Amino acid sequence: MSVTPTARVAAAYERIAEVDRPEVWITLRSREALTAEAVDLERRVAAGERLPLAGLLLAVKDNVDVAGLPTTAACPEYAYEATETASSVQRLVNAGALVLGKTNLDQFATGLVGTRSPYGAVRNALHPELISGGSSSGSAAAVALGIADLAVGTDTAGSGRVPAALHGIVGIKATLGVIPTHGVVPACADYDAVTIFAADLDLAVTAAKTMAGKDSRDPRSREWPADVRLAASAEPEIAIPRPEDLEPLSPAYRTAFSETVAALRARGLRLTQIDISPLLDAARLLYDGAIVAERYAAVGEFVDKGTAGLDSTVAGIISAAKALDAHAFAQDLDSLARTRTTAATLLAGFDGLLIPTTTEHPSIAAVEADPLAINRRLGTYTNFCNLLDLAAVAIPGLPTADGLPFGVTVVVPAFADQLAVDIAARITGAPAPLLVESSVPLAVFGAHLRGQPLHWQLEQLGARFAGQISTSDAYRLTALDTTPAKPGLVRHGDGLGAPILGELFLLSPAGLGRFLAELPPPMALTSIELSDGRAVVGFACSYDAAVAATDITPYGSWVAYLRDR
Repeated sequence: MSVTPTARVAAAYERIAEVDRPEVWITLRSREALTAEAVDLERRVAAGERLPLAGLLLAVKDNVDVAGLPTTAACPEYAYEATETASSVQRLVNAGALVLGKTNLDQFATGLVGTRSPYGAVRNALHPELISGGSSSGSAAAVALGIADLAVGTDTAGSGRVPAALHGIVGIKATLGVIPTHGVVPACADYDAVTIFAADLDLAVTAAKTMAGKDSRDPRSREWPADVRLAASAEPEIAIPRPEDLEPLSPAYRTAFSETVAALRARGLRLTQIDISPLLDAARLLYDGAIVAERYAAVGEFVDKGTAGLDSTVAGIISAAKALDAHAFAQDLDSLARTRTTAATLLAGFDGLLIPTTTEHPSIAAVEADPLAINRRLGTYTNFCNLLDLAAVAIPGLPTADGLPFGVTVVVPAFADQLAVDIAARITGAPAPLLVESSVPLAVFGAHLRGQPLHWQLEQLGARFAGQISTSDAYRLTALDTTPAKPGLVRHGDGLGAPILGELFLLSPAGLGRFLAELPPPMALTSIELSDGRAVVGFACSYDAAVAATDITPYGSWVAYLRDR
């Protein structure tokens, strides 16, 4: 650890005092309690325990349970002391993260502004006169202020993305259910997601990967499917909105998006305009349709009591949903089902959709003067994601001309989260971290290598390059008489061959099965022993085919043989 957990805790409390932003927190843990946990964490690391998030400080949105701390959902009268930590947070703690405290939010996670709270409007970390964005306002601000390394948010309408955009940080909203919502006060239970904020993509992905995984206590939680794609295309095709779909943007944001797109094109990214109006139409159903009835189902009976701590805007939205008709709800569900099919057609052939995260960056005063219209605009490009079962990664784009943060989001179909991460990495210029760990290593040595004629088959299955490899010295390589030309690898015994160079790819379990089913003779998949002692699935060929072929073992690789030939 370059910075010890105790030193990180000390730095965080010094930063809290320095920035003087009490509205970020609803409950802040004591320095003494956190220091004691940090000391114990150092002892565990010294004893050899593997803790990938050791000593990183975590802020948790206060509609997510942490055992021993109150959960308020930004309503004092609603508060209860949690007896169990939400599974997503517990997984981060198990990996070594230290919970610093509970953060402020738009009450009952209803809003995208960060001002709808009796604990105060959360000021933007960089420009205090502007909004932080909600509903995960305190979580995003805690990261942007340099207090927390990670922050848990939730996202129904865009609350894990809009605050990220307004602070110039990263927000990951995974496919619904991949990160369980156990221990979360529901907003719209069918469309709620637990999200993560971090200053950079690599840390955000590490945290999201840690949080992911089915939980039996959450009936809506889901596993990565057996055919999950593990990589975007080598040259990804990225969709972007038409100019008419960008009309809701403020002039400054429209210019920032155009400049971001131009910069990406100059770097060689392939961007194609598509009509996203069906998605924008669907977005309106979250608040303007009957789907908002789910908010009443979550906390409506409490809101109807009219307690003093209720935010009037939030109470009005939730209470009004009580009068909605069941047939209207059914009609909206049917409309969403049809639009999901439309969205799948729109995105077919693309690795992802790049859109502005939100429309503008309003001041706190402007939101107070017009709390509903501005909030509605802010969700223009976010509200449809969960309704249509899409995943999203929010990252910084080029800033506006006056230096304000501007954010873009990569949107992908359900379970294509890794593609969104890969595209986000290309946009930010960072290495692409691995989010999905449900994979099987596959060793290739010939026509499926990168740059070789059958590599497209791996790309089609979403395989991910994992590095150069070499076999042990037990293998010999032959040039087979096939079309296209390919080598045959056969094990002869320790010391009876030579190390053969190849490449390792990660492939989904179903992808590997499909690959094997379509493999022509004399090729086969078998266990291959690598020079580092690992055994992985890899290409080999039948012994009789190898005997009849030309031995090219001295070349050490198929590529070297082709180069010489």
